[in-house]
Amino acid sequence: MQAYRTIQETDDSLVTNYEIQKSKFITHLRHVETEEEAREFVQAMKKKYFDARHNCSAWVLGPRGDKQKSNDDGEPGGTAGNPILEAIKKNELTDVVIVVTRYFGGIKLGAGGLIRAYGHAAVLGIEAATRIAMTPFQEIAVTVGYDLLATVEHWLRQQEIRHGESDYGEAVTLHLLVPPEDVEARLTELTDLTSANFQAEKGALSLVPLPC
Repeated sequence: MQAYRTIQETDDSLVTNYEIQKSKFITHLRHVETEEEAREFVQAMKKKYFDARHNCSAWVLGPRGDKQKSNDDGEPGGTAGNPILEAIKKNELTDVVIVVTRYFGGIKLGAGGLIRAYGHAAVLGIEAATRIAMTPFQEIAVTVGYDLLATVEHWLRQQEIRHGESDYGEAVTLHLLVPPEDVEARLTELTDLTSANFQAEKGALSLVPLPC
């Protein structure tokens, strides 16, 4: 399971605006996980801004960011979609779609001006978004007696180990989330801490969103 960076926003409520030479650039971006979702978002923005001259877009998908697409939507080739795409890639993001809408102000920007304007508009949107790192964690169910609960909970707090809700029965089962590379070290620490008076069962690997 591979770590990757993305954004948290899942609707079109995040909007940034940029104006240069009387042309207005409006940026929307969204977390998406499939090409269908990305296309639907682009079409929704085109419908919302039907009176705009251009609704240019780009997206990057997949944990490795290997699914990429850009669209100039009538701007000169390579002056709109590609700078938006490059902004996503430079920020090492994936599962992201960006649409930059342009209302033409009557003054031509030239190819270089368009590249800078669309790239800057995309960066403004990315900077306003909530960026997260999807990070692999190993689930471990650790069962201990009540006599050791306080000791183990203190250890969890000291080591800042993530965990979910505990299950209380004849014993207590704590559901830990540990980076895969730390699992063996943590189990060794638990062995020393409890004199091996615990049971541990590894669960699934899961991706946890962390601020980045």
